[in-house]
Amino acid sequence: MMLFLALPLLASCTSVLPGSPNAGTALERRGPAGVVPAGLERFYGQQLGWEDCGPYATTGTTTSQFKNKKSIECARLEVPLDYTAPEGRTIRIGLLRQPATGDRIGSLVINPGGPGASGMAAAAGMGSQVKSTPVGERFDLIGFDPRGIGASEPQVKCLTDAERDADRLDSDIDTSPAGLAQTEAENKAYADKCAAATGVDVLANVGTRDVVRDLDVMRSALGDEKLTYLGYSYGTHIGAAYAQAFPGNVRALVLDGAVDPTQNQVESLIAQGAGFQKAFDAFAAWCAKRPDCALGTDPAKANQAFRELTLPLVQRPVAVGDRKLSYNDAITGAIQAMYSEELWAPLNSGLTELKNNRGDVLMLLADNYFDRDPQGRYSTITDAFVAVKCVDEPRVTDKNVLNDVARRYKEAAPFLDDGQPPGAALDACAFWPVPPTVQEHKPVSGLPPVLVISTTGDPATPYEAGVSLAKELGGGLLTFEGNQHTVYFHGNECVDEAGHAYLVELKLPPEGTRCS
Repeated sequence: MMLFLALPLLASCTSVLPGSPNAGTALERRGPAGVVPAGLERFYGQQLGWEDCGPYATTGTTTSQFKNKKSIECARLEVPLDYTAPEGRTIRIGLLRQPATGDRIGSLVINPGGPGASGMAAAAGMGSQVKSTPVGERFDLIGFDPRGIGASEPQVKCLTDAERDADRLDSDIDTSPAGLAQTEAENKAYADKCAAATGVDVLANVGTRDVVRDLDVMRSALGDEKLTYLGYSYGTHIGAAYAQAFPGNVRALVLDGAVDPTQNQVESLIAQGAGFQKAFDAFAAWCAKRPDCALGTDPAKANQAFRELTLPLVQRPVAVGDRKLSYNDAITGAIQAMYSEELWAPLNSGLTELKNNRGDVLMLLADNYFDRDPQGRYSTITDAFVAVKCVDEPRVTDKNVLNDVARRYKEAAPFLDDGQPPGAALDACAFWPVPPTVQEHKPVSGLPPVLVISTTGDPATPYEAGVSLAKELGGGLLTFEGNQHTVYFHGNECVDEAGHAYLVELKLPPEGTRCS
């Protein structure tokens, strides 16, 4: 398991043209709208061809989400691969739209995080819930697959499905000199495979810097002079980066599960480890009250009980059909369960199974995390996650720093301690074939009020990160008291009403508002 240190205003117009290149495709031109950078006019004013979403599915999951759904439509947006050379190679961004049901304000563009998660799948999955709200009435719901991801073309793809299955069986916890050398050789081979399968030119232009430029092209092509955006988790990083690059183009931003823009990747990783430990402690306390708790009745002993259950998998993976549950998979399944209290009962069941030399539930949780469908096909999320991280963040190659990070992470998240001395293997980013495109963080001015939502028990993006982001952007902070990762549109009436009022009426909740 790899550990990553994680111009002038132009009038908007609409023209729906009869006929199309493909039967059933509706050609539509709503842009250019708002500010259009010189030299990019053809992208900002491009025509989109909306059609059935079935052909845009890339996994079994999206096939079931997209197939025969009349309430959604899909298109692809053309953008430059390299914005410094817009006359050169172009790529295409996958879009999914659920049209507004009433008096339309504009588009609500969403990103579910990752990096690497499919916004098209997210929009399709939450579409029915959004449709019955004031947001669904007033906005077209737009999900997009960032460049290199999902239905966008070309995809970032490094490993085959079989290679990904094999990679999950390799624990890579040996921190002896030989073990570290082997891990580094594997990470270099992975970087080489990414370059060969995806192309160095694509990898050089797959970071958040370029996604933000795509988002502005999208805003205009959809006919919106100003962007209305909902970002979850890493999607908050996209939103904050957009605010920095295009503050005058923002109408509203909802940023839920914030990434702290002031933290470097080392401090962010340690904070995340502490967040997962806090969630695990809450799970252990919940579990201890159950007569069937796999970790026993004393929460103070839960870390040790969890390690005693999972560490034997390093030497003896458990058969699950024709596959094997590895130590990595058990840890990944547990981390997946930390994202929501709804997954605590399945995690307890999975750990109970493990006591009986079974791994079905933990394998399902791990498959969900890695986005592996029942047919054994993986989405692009894991490879895209690595590719974006490797260009978004500075390289950390100092072995002393890496040793210190490993030590601090074990201290922050003792339930994940594998019992090995802290190791200092270079990750895949150290061997990446292109340099980082890190964007310097700068204070943002000229930004309208934005809404940041932060959850007190968020394991992946700790609460304090949301406090910091709201302060950085001069926005409002809505606090949710709970144990989960992100909350808007997840069924909490208090949070949902506040978010709806902000998006539709641009009305922030009163300062200090807390929901539970």
